Amino acid sequence: MTTDTDSYDLVVIGSGPAGSSGALAASFFGKKVAMVERAKEVGGAGINTGTIPSKALRESALLLSGSRARKLLGVNISLKHETTIPELAYLSEHVQNALRRQTEMRLHQRGATLVRGDGSFADSHTIRVQTPEGAVKLLHGKHILIATGSSPVRPPEFPFAHPRVHDSDEILDITEVPKRLAVVGAGVIGAEYACTFAALGVEVHLIDGRDGLLPFLDRDISAAITAAMTRNGVRFHWKERVVSCSAPAEGDIQLTLSSGATVSCSDVLVASGRSSNTESLALAAAGLEPGKRGLVPVNEWYQTVVPHIYAAGDAVGPPALAATGMEQARVAVCHAFELIKKTSATILPTGIYTIPEASMAGLCEQQVKDSGEPYVVGRASYRDNPRGRMTGDQDGLLKLIFRKSDMRLLGVHVVGEQATELVHIGLMALMTESGAELFNRVCFNYPTLGDLYKYATYDAMTQGLDGRRVMEASIDS
Repeated sequence: MTTDTDSYDLVVIGSGPAGSSGALAASFFGKKVAMVERAKEVGGAGINTGTIPSKALRESALLLSGSRARKLLGVNISLKHETTIPELAYLSEHVQNALRRQTEMRLHQRGATLVRGDGSFADSHTIRVQTPEGAVKLLHGKHILIATGSSPVRPPEFPFAHPRVHDSDEILDITEVPKRLAVVGAGVIGAEYACTFAALGVEVHLIDGRDGLLPFLDRDISAAITAAMTRNGVRFHWKERVVSCSAPAEGDIQLTLSSGATVSCSDVLVASGRSSNTESLALAAAGLEPGKRGLVPVNEWYQTVVPHIYAAGDAVGPPALAATGMEQARVAVCHAFELIKKTSATILPTGIYTIPEASMAGLCEQQVKDSGEPYVVGRASYRDNPRGRMTGDQDGLLKLIFRKSDMRLLGVHVVGEQATELVHIGLMALMTESGAELFNRVCFNYPTLGDLYKYATYDAMTQGLDGRRVMEASIDS
């Protein structure tokens, strides 16, 4: 049965980080908003199957394994019993439940309407929603935001019906900790899970067709993560792809690699990328055509070729992070309702929750080198910082890249404890087009990791006269 059409200023499809962010932003400015969600729980992959549960699993693994404590001088805490899945899942479930309640409460407080059901385009302004009860609702939107997220790609050579062959969503539903885990794909998701299970003492094999880890990161940071993962027992199989997977009902799973080598394991995690959840949206009815893996092409405002339709988050592709998706949705909504005249976040940070974690904002050293711009690099090590020593992190690193002519910051790269927090200091400097002078003038609490910015700046300034002039100007003022 079809009901009358309800009209809204904005109809959002999807309640994940991007969708919720867009809906809340529009409702904050007094717009009438409807948000369509087909899943039982709000929050999308961000809360339910990806960002939050995977990071909570990481924190639980570090805590229960004693991994952090074992790095402290004179402390040797080892796992006193075999870790169980309920122990690992407790923190995740607690945080997930709280965030779901918070999301629904905020939507309610701001007057947004949550519509349960499977949404698709009837035309460019109308979303047809098939409700769980079998009814049909039509939602007319002056503007529409596509924020349907993504799902794991499932290569055909893997028998996913097998209980020990997992994609990156299913891995969170395992009933026991694997004895030996093969991770296929060394992207962000694969690398993060490889680190988490290695921290629990699982034998981990990481298989990838490339020749190095996370190549979009600065080379120094990627090398540091690779070295740390190797020390933690992760076994890398570079320039390899899985050509067959033999998974009997009982016994080990056998992976045959392109070189002819084999890997025997108890469980397999396939992390071969994700595909945008746009297949069921009937995009053609709205005048839209998806690209590779279902991605929706957009401009700098996250606006599609149909001007009143926007898309954000995993639906538009890399970097496909929760934080970037949320910011993209805010930009899209503000542009749709003419609330801003320029993009609010011109520089988006990247956070990688490996062990150690890493984060970056701005340009990598290779990018600056390729541009031909003269530059200087400053480094500061955690081992030379008292707070770094207290955390037991002897390998952490802050790397700053400055333009040589005026010592303006071009890029910030961090690997080590709290890297995803520490990067924000550099991010603010990048956003304000600041640099060495700012870091010289500011006073950081002591002892803190923030103080690394001063010493990385000093390191850069010792490399030429330009740096000394910046220091003199800072002192004189």
